[in-house]
Amino acid sequence: MMNIYLIGYRCTGKSSVGKSLAKILGWSFLDADVELVKEYKITISEIVATEGWKSFRKKEKHVLKRLSSLDKHVIATGGGAILDEENVKNMKKSGVSIWLRATPETVKDRILKDETTEDSRPSLTSKGLMEEIEETFIYRNPFYEKAMDFSVDTDNIDVENICLTIQKNLIEQGSGKK
Repeated sequence: MMNIYLIGYRCTGKSSVGKSLAKILGWSFLDADVELVKEYKITISEIVATEGWKSFRKKEKHVLKRLSSLDKHVIATGGGAILDEENVKNMKKSGVSIWLRATPETVKDRILKDETTEDSRPSLTSKGLMEEIEETFIYRNPFYEKAMDFSVDTDNIDVENICLTIQKNLIEQGSGKK
């Protein structure tokens, strides 16, 4: 069984890279956040507003557990999925986790250009955008570090070249563990 999990902060390219990579590999692409919304028939913003982050994380864990039982899927995870040890274990057991990295500045620019941000990406803190990004980076980076098999920088690189870098790394790694 082999899946590719794309992990990383919001707007680091998980969905666009995931779709492209899946096409190249001839695999299916799934976005864990989209799957969660489909399964629970409620937006992430609504879950967080009405039930809180803890409830969202529980639902996210349930969805990721289901997705990790699939084979030959490229899966874009939610930015905070790596905060849960069980999620990381399930991903490691069933595939390779690739950390898509970008600088806080790149993320900020992409968030400001992304019209879907409101619905799908509720603010994590009450702080200003740049402060929130930097703070969350500092907190989450060790989690990404621990969860990843390798990382790819996505600053100023197009999707095609990110995919090429990923393929090269997969080949060098002997294309996964199982």
